[in-house]
Amino acid sequence: MEMLSDEIKSEIQCGTGACPTRRCAILEALEIVQRRHGWVSDERLKAVADFLNLTVEEVDGVATFYNRIFRRPVGRHVILVCDSVSCWIMGFENILVHITKRLGIGFGETTPDGRFTLLPIQCLGACEQAPAIMIDGTLHGDLTPDKIDEILKGYE
Repeated sequence: MEMLSDEIKSEIQCGTGACPTRRCAILEALEIVQRRHGWVSDERLKAVADFLNLTVEEVDGVATFYNRIFRRPVGRHVILVCDSVSCWIMGFENILVHITKRLGIGFGETTPDGRFTLLPIQCLGACEQAPAIMIDGTLHGDLTPDKIDEILKGYE
């Protein structure tokens, strides 16, 4: 079983010090593990549960609820494509078709070179910029196929 490094444990303690309960520390702990490893494996999830003195089920419940906690390996850059009503109205389908053709992958897939993973997200909270995507935490809105090509060049 994989254990958490002392460095990760220390970062979790610092990042969750203000949490009044161990349960409220789960999301922060998972985000720390994911930042270090790119995703949260079953072994790492169990190690977080052990470190926080919680059950695996408690930690897994949080990990599976939040769609930005990755439970499978992902590419170096994760593209979240907003499929909210606003984005649908403003051209989500055309944007998705363009991205999938450009990268040669569909939702839930990673490019063969491991550079990009494409995932849907229900809402990015950017309706005024629809259609929108988020790459590695950076929001990109008011998208067109040409704008997407320019954005993707910055990640290649």
